Amino acid sequence: LWPWLLASSGLSALVQLVTLPFFPDSPSYLLIQKGNEEACRKAIRKLWGEGDHQAEIDDIMKEKGAMASTKTLRVLEVIKERSLRWQLYILMIVMSTLQLCGINAVFHTAKFEEYLIPYVSLGVGLCECLSSILCSTLIDRFGRKVLLWGGYSLMGSVLALLTVTLSLQHRFFWMHYFSVILIFLFVVFFGTGP
Repeated sequence: LWPWLLASSGLSALVQLVTLPFFPDSPSYLLIQKGNEEACRKAIRKLWGEGDHQAEIDDIMKEKGAMASTKTLRVLEVIKERSLRWQLYILMIVMSTLQLCGINAVFHTAKFEEYLIPYVSLGVGLCECLSSILCSTLIDRFGRKVLLWGGYSLMGSVLALLTVTLSLQHRFFWMHYFSVILIFLFVVFFGTGP
C-alpha cells in the first residue's frame, strides 16, 4: 500500500504540470525582470479582466525603482551581514524543522539498518539546504514558471521511479540504496521548483 500512497502524490503534480502552460506569467516578473510592459498589460488583463489597470502597473514600476536602489547580496554576503542575522537564524530553524516533515519515515519502509537512518536524514537536510541555495540563484535567472515546470516534471519522474524501487526492494538488496538517492533528488527538485 505504501508505494501506491507515495505515487498518489504524483497525481497532483501531474495535474499542475498539465495546467501550468495555460497560466500567465506574473505581471511583476514580466515588467521587472523582462522589461516587457506590453506582456505585463496582457497578463494583467488575463488575470483581472478588461479595465484600467494603470495603478497596478505604476505600483510595479515603483517596486522596480525600489529594487534598483537595493543591492542584491550573494549567499556569503547574507551570512556576513549583521542586519540580516535574525532572518538567517529563523531560516535555519525552519530548515532544520523540515526534518520533522515525515519523509524520514520512508527510510524505515526502505528497510535500512537502524544505524544508517541518522546519516540518511542528514543527507535529506543537506539536500534541503542545497535546494534553497539553488532556488535563490535560479529563480532570478529562469523565472518562477520555468522552475515550477521543471520541478514538477522531475518530481513526477522521481516519484514514478521511487514507486518502482520500493516495489522491487525485496528482490534486489541494493534497491533500497537507489530509493534513498531518489528521495534526495525529490527533495532537491521540490526545493528548487514548487
